Amino acid sequence: MSDLFRHFRQRPLLWLAVALLALGGPALAGDPHHHPPLVAPEEREASGPVGLDERLGDYLPLDLVFHDEQGEAVTLGELIRVPTLIAPVYYQCPNVCNFLQQGLAASLPQVRLKPGEQFQVLSISFDETETPAWARNARSIHMTAMKNQFPEEAWRFLTGDAENIARFTEAIGYRFQRQGRDFLHPVAVVVVAPDGKIVRYLHGTSFLPMNLTLALLEGAEGRVGVTVKRMLEFCFSYDAHNKTYVFNLLRVSATVVIATALALLAFLLLSGRKKSQS
Repeated sequence: MSDLFRHFRQRPLLWLAVALLALGGPALAGDPHHHPPLVAPEEREASGPVGLDERLGDYLPLDLVFHDEQGEAVTLGELIRVPTLIAPVYYQCPNVCNFLQQGLAASLPQVRLKPGEQFQVLSISFDETETPAWARNARSIHMTAMKNQFPEEAWRFLTGDAENIARFTEAIGYRFQRQGRDFLHPVAVVVVAPDGKIVRYLHGTSFLPMNLTLALLEGAEGRVGVTVKRMLEFCFSYDAHNKTYVFNLLRVSATVVIATALALLAFLLLSGRKKSQS
């Protein structure tokens, strides 16, 4: 065994190449059963101009003007002073916008940070026809759902005109399309730092309190994080036949094996160097 380790230390790159080809080859060469990213084919075909282009590291224009629940004009710069969760919605949405905000309402009271001082939430309507009355109604619904466990001033509900909405949605990469009285649109929350820097996107309509907390802590540091969506795309593939997502066992296991091989290589090199120095 000592001869093998000595031979390994003398030719580490050769042995590493053998390990990668033998154990991690499928991950490096590409999985022949690899499916498209974590978007169902029917969703891609129907999306058209609808989608979300993540602008991680970009900054929101803080001079954008919206109206609060009372109709008072406020700028994003006046509101965003702490790490902020921003939910692009429209208040008359018959389904997913309500689900998204209900998901926030269910988790926000459990976030281990102080609302209003260490973080806040903004719901911003992308329907220019909606008025502050709709915003007040949405606030009442979701505050009632939280049973007064969350301060009103820490979750603001805003409306705006077409120009400011267009600049806001362009800044976050949010593409939507009107269909009659309703909209086709993505479903996500944007996490921004106190200076308006976009640090994370949280996709879907349900949120674990721990994920919200971690995203807000990243926002406090201005640190851009890897989105949950990207992690899911790596670990799961879409099965078009069964219309579900399947775990990429080959890809994930190959990655673990490669990481283990690299760790072993580093350990042997460092231990060999210490022995030669002694």
